[in-house]
Parts: sequence; C-alpha cells; structure tokens
Amino acid sequence: MSQPFIYRLRVRYHECDGQKIVFNARYAEYIDIAALEYARHLFGSVDSKTGGIDWRLVQQSLQWKAPAHFDDVLDVQVQTKSLGTTSFCLLADVVRPSDSVLLVSAETTYVVFDELTDSKAPIPEHARASLQSGAPGVVVNCSGS
Repeated sequence: MSQPFIYRLRVRYHECDGQKIVFNARYAEYIDIAALEYARHLFGSVDSKTGGIDWRLVQQSLQWKAPAHFDDVLDVQVQTKSLGTTSFCLLADVVRPSDSVLLVSAETTYVVFDELTDSKAPIPEHARASLQSGAPGVVVNCSGS
C-alpha cells in the first residue's frame, strides 16, 4: 500500500477512563474524524452538495493492541482498502508516532447514499478516482505540536 493520509491529534484528559487510558469508544471517534478529513481532502468538501458524494457508515471493526494515555500524540493513518459499486472500505491504523506503536487497527465500510431517493447509490466517478488515488503523505495536524 502507498503512504497513508494522516490525521494527527493529541489525547485530551476527558477522553481517558478510570483506568487512565483512552476509553475504547473514543477510537471510533478518532477514526470517524480522520475519515472525514480524508474525505474533505479527496472530495474538496464534506458537504454532499459541494463534494458531490454522501455516505453512511454500515460496518466497522476495531482491534485494540495497546493503550494510549492523556497527552499522547496519535496519528490516525487512513487509506482506501477497496471499492465496490455502491460502497467503499477504509483502513485506519492509530499509531503513537513517538515510539511507532500500533494501538488500534480498524476497517470501516461506507455506502454511498442518495438523499433524494433515500437509498444507496453508485460511487460517482470523480469520487471513485479520488478514493483510488488516496492522499499519500498528506498530514492534517491538530495536535498543537
């Protein structure tokens, strides 16, 4: 696979649980934000009227490997795994760049949605081309570093 798109963030205090590690559900939030920023880069906008595509999450699986802690800087690395007729799958790895430890791996499947017909729709050709190309080496840094 090519170099991934990276969304960099810093763990905030309220994202940690009683065990003093990032609460497990927060990783899905981190991945959702990273996927949104990936789409913003690919489609120019996340507004379906401007970017020309609307999508909905239909399946997500996460595998936890190691914990993150308050104030850790994390990279959520996003790549397109596969494209179907009406759906696409993104891979996301959450990595702590200070020691290169892989914390979480995820696969998320989205279906393209047509708001007017209230049903799934084919992936538009411009979106298909963007998803195939990905955003290798692009970094969106929201960590404050």
